[in-house]
Amino acid sequence: MVRLIVCLLSLMSLQALPAAAQSWPSRPVTVIVGFPAGAGIDIFARFLADGLRERTGQPFIVENRPGAASNIAAQAVARAAPDGHTVLYTANATHAANIHLFKNIGFDPMKDFAPVTTFLENGWLLVANAGLPVKSVAELTAYLKARPGQLAYGTSGASGLIAAEMYRSMAGFDAVNVPYKGVPPAVNDLMAGRLAFMFADISMGVSLAKSGKAKGLAVTNPRRVSQAPDIPTMAESGLPGYELLSWQAVFLPANTPDDIVQKLAGLTNAIAQSDKAREFMAKMSVQPRPGSPEALARLVQTETVRWGEIIKAAGLKPE
Repeated sequence: MVRLIVCLLSLMSLQALPAAAQSWPSRPVTVIVGFPAGAGIDIFARFLADGLRERTGQPFIVENRPGAASNIAAQAVARAAPDGHTVLYTANATHAANIHLFKNIGFDPMKDFAPVTTFLENGWLLVANAGLPVKSVAELTAYLKARPGQLAYGTSGASGLIAAEMYRSMAGFDAVNVPYKGVPPAVNDLMAGRLAFMFADISMGVSLAKSGKAKGLAVTNPRRVSQAPDIPTMAESGLPGYELLSWQAVFLPANTPDDIVQKLAGLTNAIAQSDKAREFMAKMSVQPRPGSPEALARLVQTETVRWGEIIKAAGLKPE
């Protein structure tokens, strides 16, 4: 009954929108993602794009522009025409973390975008090379400490980097960081034995662990995930206080008409609250997180402070 009421309210709000929003989208919409095709965030962007196409009758075309921890993608949207036909689907990297990791990100996370809404939140999974003689975080830490500076770990994006640096800082080992433009190429090197470990987005990490292609050692979530209940949290694994969750959200260029922003928010929330999305996200070990433009604007402000504190504690400095 509650879900029915939400859907009816969403429909009523869309019907009451001004003419500009009712005519949007008037042509195909480009959804820009800062990671390669096949990455976890790309999968969710395509799921959302399909839902938007079904609800509007217009194509929503995902365009991958990886590089610079999604800064390249964010720059493209920040400079796009504010007509609702160029959308940024991104994680907290571009709007909370990157400002602390780069001396110049090429855009202003607050001024250059119109927040639309959050879509989901997810954790990360510490995965180790399947050939390593380790079965837990404690054993991996001991293995790394016994070989200072000799082993490598992969990182992709701000969250993957911060997850790894938090682990390194809290556990106190010395290893070589190898940055990647996306999780899939890092996973390839992990399976090939060129990396000792990495933090994969949880949907891909759980799949790797279940297939035996990597060892799933611990999740960064505050609690174990239902899709892999045997995998402990990082906090349970001897690192109390370790917790890291990311969020994914939708943004438009600044000065996009508010009625278009509200319409896109309503459509996105309707998709996030659908049975199809709940089932899909549950299989991917993530949680729907519908919101609003106002809530996302507040989230960007608070998360920028929080991620700055996390990055500082991990000993990372802008480059």
